[in-house]
Amino acid sequence: MDIEKEQQDPLFKQGLEIRKSVLGDDYVEKSIASADDLTEDLQRHVTRHCWGAIWSRPGLDKRTRSFLNLSMIAALNRPHELKLHIRGALNNGVTREEIREVFLQVGAYCGAPAAIDSFRLAREVFEEIDG
Repeated sequence: MDIEKEQQDPLFKQGLEIRKSVLGDDYVEKSIASADDLTEDLQRHVTRHCWGAIWSRPGLDKRTRSFLNLSMIAALNRPHELKLHIRGALNNGVTREEIREVFLQVGAYCGAPAAIDSFRLAREVFEEIDG
């Protein structure tokens, strides 16, 4: 992916900035650098539309968007993305206690298996962060 060319698109550029601020420069740069013929369009789409068009909207702050993502991704049982967004939520100021409350809420509305997996993944992320 020609990142310099993509950054000529204001929505992509804005999405890239927001994506990096939430998920971290290293993760995003690695994702984009490893894009190939199969995944390049997906990287472009996610950066431009999910991060640029949605996360940049003024109606919700990044912290609130992180709460929503945690609950939706937990409900959808997407462990890789959930671990990523647990880190992102912490970057956006969501506390560990608030993450616990989100996953308890997930358990009430999506079932115990979703909550159990979410708590397990949160523990893994917290342990990685704590060293």
